[in-house]
Amino acid sequence: MVGLVIGKNIKSMKFLKIVKRFWLLFLVGFLIGGLVVWKVTQSKAKENEAKTFVVARQDLVEKLSLSGEIDAEEKVELRFQTSGLLTWVGVKEGDYVKKYQSLASLDKRELQNSMSKLLNTYSKTRWDFEQAQADNKDWQTDGMTDEARATVKRTLDKYQFDLNNSVLSVESQSLALKYATLWTPIEGVVTNIDAPVAGQNITPATASFEVVNPKTIIFSAIADQTEVVAFKEGMQGVVNLDSFSDMEIPAEIKSISYTPKAGESGTVYEIKMNIDMGENGQNVRLGMTGDVSFVTKEFKDVLVIPEGFLKKSDGKYYVTMVTKGIKTKKEVVIGDSVEGMVIITEGLNEKDSIYNQSK
Repeated sequence: MVGLVIGKNIKSMKFLKIVKRFWLLFLVGFLIGGLVVWKVTQSKAKENEAKTFVVARQDLVEKLSLSGEIDAEEKVELRFQTSGLLTWVGVKEGDYVKKYQSLASLDKRELQNSMSKLLNTYSKTRWDFEQAQADNKDWQTDGMTDEARATVKRTLDKYQFDLNNSVLSVESQSLALKYATLWTPIEGVVTNIDAPVAGQNITPATASFEVVNPKTIIFSAIADQTEVVAFKEGMQGVVNLDSFSDMEIPAEIKSISYTPKAGESGTVYEIKMNIDMGENGQNVRLGMTGDVSFVTKEFKDVLVIPEGFLKKSDGKYYVTMVTKGIKTKKEVVIGDSVEGMVIITEGLNEKDSIYNQSK
């Protein structure tokens, strides 16, 4: 009897274990299935959401940026025309010089001696010319043969040519004396001197003086042939220099070159811009690099949709509207496009829902 009861209890316990295992497996399966269904539902919801767009009003702005650097319209590299002994240097790097101010000078003693010799030669030639004129003042009226008269004329012409050559020699030497002093044709800052110390022999290649007018500082950028057509003189932009990363510098296009810039790969054009550095004007230096950005298109409070929602057929544009779950084809009229967004001028209203069939 006891054995029978124990046997029944064992069978009952086994049955309970089977039932528990069944419900556990069922619960796990139910949870997994529910999770899969939830993920599929969420995925479809996100997919449907990605395929729909609610028409809204936005501000569209299209910008075009160019790279460039600081330059100056007035800058010169000055050199002597001849070699010689550098006897005087009147400036140093960093000095501000006036227009036509002298910068340096070569030894003029030899040039001055040559000038004195040429002036003496000129005086002698002049006297010879005047004496010849006096000796033959009546050569055209005296009873001379044509041959004798021609001989006198050639003699007088020779004296005239000698006098002319003497005058030209004096003028040439005067220029040599003038060019022995180097002067600047612009005002500005002396930025480089190859030979800062007097007393050394120099050649034109070893003694250059550079002057830059800081009042003519500009920002120079280059644009390729597809970009340059978007610009015009007077356009306003903003320059961001790498040296002044937190500063936005107002810029205005001053000129656009008509011919491609030499030395560049491809067909590019130089655009020069006036800039206002404000209090930082003293700190700007030639060659500082940066970028300038221009607003090429700007539209305020316009209806827009993504380009991908448009369909074109027979030269007309259409969208798929969604109203209470019903999809209908609707013709629209479009305007400009800016960075993937298209302006809708007719056919849609704000808060309309559209569907992208291609997604």
